Amino acid sequence: MYSIRRRKLSFASVLIGLFSFSGPVFSQAPFYQGKTITVINGNAPGGTADMRMRAMLPFLKKHIPGEPTVVAEFMDGGGGRRLANHMYRNARPDGLTIGFPPGTFVAYGVLGETGVNYDVGKFVYLGAPESATNYVFLTRKAAGIDSLEKLRSTPGLRVGAQSVGHTIYVIGRLFAYTLRLKEPRFVVGYSGPEVDAALLRGEVDGRANIADTILTRTPEYFEKNIVDFHSIINIPLANKHPRFAHVPEIDRLLMSDGDRKLVELFRSLRLMGSPYILPPGASPERTQILRAAFRKIFDDPEFHKEYKKLVGDEPTPLGAEEVQRAIETLPREPSVIETFKLITSANPLPAR
Repeated sequence: MYSIRRRKLSFASVLIGLFSFSGPVFSQAPFYQGKTITVINGNAPGGTADMRMRAMLPFLKKHIPGEPTVVAEFMDGGGGRRLANHMYRNARPDGLTIGFPPGTFVAYGVLGETGVNYDVGKFVYLGAPESATNYVFLTRKAAGIDSLEKLRSTPGLRVGAQSVGHTIYVIGRLFAYTLRLKEPRFVVGYSGPEVDAALLRGEVDGRANIADTILTRTPEYFEKNIVDFHSIINIPLANKHPRFAHVPEIDRLLMSDGDRKLVELFRSLRLMGSPYILPPGASPERTQILRAAFRKIFDDPEFHKEYKKLVGDEPTPLGAEEVQRAIETLPREPSVIETFKLITSANPLPAR
């Protein structure tokens, strides 16, 4: 009797051992296998932010275990506030919805602007593909504004941009205020390429744009000499652009300490770029998977090639922890913040 039980136990032990060592057959499939991840872009289709997202999508599939399907949607409006509100209040924290709002959503959150129904400190950050940027302010050659003196003395200059609150709108207003333009007017409602077309048609007189976007999307500005370049903001300050070396840095043109602080606040905000986010309360396990995937993407030479091809400049990634640290250390001097809030709004620029 005893010997029979012992043989049965031994046989059972063998079976347990066989099942224990057959890991590849019985291992759990990755969570993302067979799933669909939706990446929501807080910008309109067709602009630089669209190209930045498109460069990312195939590499998300490549570097997330299980190779999920990755699809894109768009939810522009409010300079990123619409998407940020959606991610904060409506998106499920299941790791299947990733937000890519314009970086201004952070500024609106920190500045306590209207329409903000989110806390920037509670989002889960995955990283940003770009942290170094150069912004240029230009006017159409036909306007005859070929010097800083003419720029400052010409009343009612029409500055084109996307929506109120969009990064290009904010930087255009920052240029106009700190360069002390005379009663500038701001014309919005375009996509990025539509602002370029409006400039050539004479619907607007000037605009701000990213230096590399100018080189990629409108090379005729250089080739045909159809615009005048007036000033550039380098982010970070040491990030010089070789093709725009002849354009005066805004720091050399500022006329007050208050203007310098405004530019520095903008630099700090833009240093974190446009980060990818998950809703508050996202699963730590899935957050870890996605953050690891973002690190691999940023280290992938093929991603760098694709980004360069689509966007026109090299990615300058910022990791999740660096984005979080940048948010926590933003300048918060009340007078500077109040002025900056007016610059980012639809209200008239602050009086001098």
